[in-house]
Amino acid sequence: MTRLKNVVCLGGGNAMPKAVLTGLKKYPIRLSVICAMLDSGGSAGRLREDYKIVSPGDIRRALLALADTSPILENLFNYRFEMGELRGHNFANLFITALELVTNDYERTINEVRRILKVKHEVLPSTLEKANLYAVLQNGKTIIGETNIDIPKHDGNIKIKSVYLKPEANVFPRSAEAIKKADLIVIGPGDLYSSLAQVLLTKGMKEAIKASKGKKVMVCNLMTKHGETDNFTVLDFSQETEKYLGSALDCVIYNRAKPAPERLKKFKDSHKELIEMVRVDKKLPRDRFIGKDLLIKTGPIEHDPLKVAKALMDLL
Repeated sequence: MTRLKNVVCLGGGNAMPKAVLTGLKKYPIRLSVICAMLDSGGSAGRLREDYKIVSPGDIRRALLALADTSPILENLFNYRFEMGELRGHNFANLFITALELVTNDYERTINEVRRILKVKHEVLPSTLEKANLYAVLQNGKTIIGETNIDIPKHDGNIKIKSVYLKPEANVFPRSAEAIKKADLIVIGPGDLYSSLAQVLLTKGMKEAIKASKGKKVMVCNLMTKHGETDNFTVLDFSQETEKYLGSALDCVIYNRAKPAPERLKKFKDSHKELIEMVRVDKKLPRDRFIGKDLLIKTGPIEHDPLKVAKALMDLL
């Protein structure tokens, strides 16, 4: 009997679940998702502040991407209140928070949500410790909190020099175990500093990745983002990821398709934080950099999850 391959995906936000998980879940693999946990804005940030819990936001997105349930239940878990005291809150965030307060056991909470949503794969936190993400800008100013880095209230034209966690947060033990057993470790796509770096910064994460025999692969973002990755190229993304990874990536998968100018303009008009398509450097080493058409055919500028999954499975 052929052993199922172990694939571990690291990240947060909407990009990684949508671009990677929805495609990979269709393959016969063992999938473990390790989620960013330091969301400080929106519904998740409010609940984190009010109830002194770890953020439910990013882990919710991963669970919903892997769900195998009825459309009505999926719509319920995606529902966001628009009026009254609950305005802005997401139902799933409230549900996960209530479960955590009832059980006082985060692992049991996630397993219950997995059961309800019929999630076959493993969804894990990067850490359960309460820390904040800090960014040091090129002018020496320090920005506190994931949401303030994600949506800059400062001058977003000033580049980020480095990010760190305070206090230090230890990697969730089962997440480290999953990484060590991985055949393939997938990083991204997603916000470079506010999602990906915070996962890699958890204490013990880099060591677990180094100890793994799994191939380390980054799925590069499609577009640059104001305040985080202005003017970044594919090589910039890979080098900055390696800085926080503490080792070299084995492979970088990037998009080489160009959308029609009117399609790109329409998307940018509704996503002011996104600037331009990520530029492809000349003469990227072909042994490490794999360029493919990764775009969905029409509509928003998004990864096609089936194309991404195929590119990743080819590496296995």
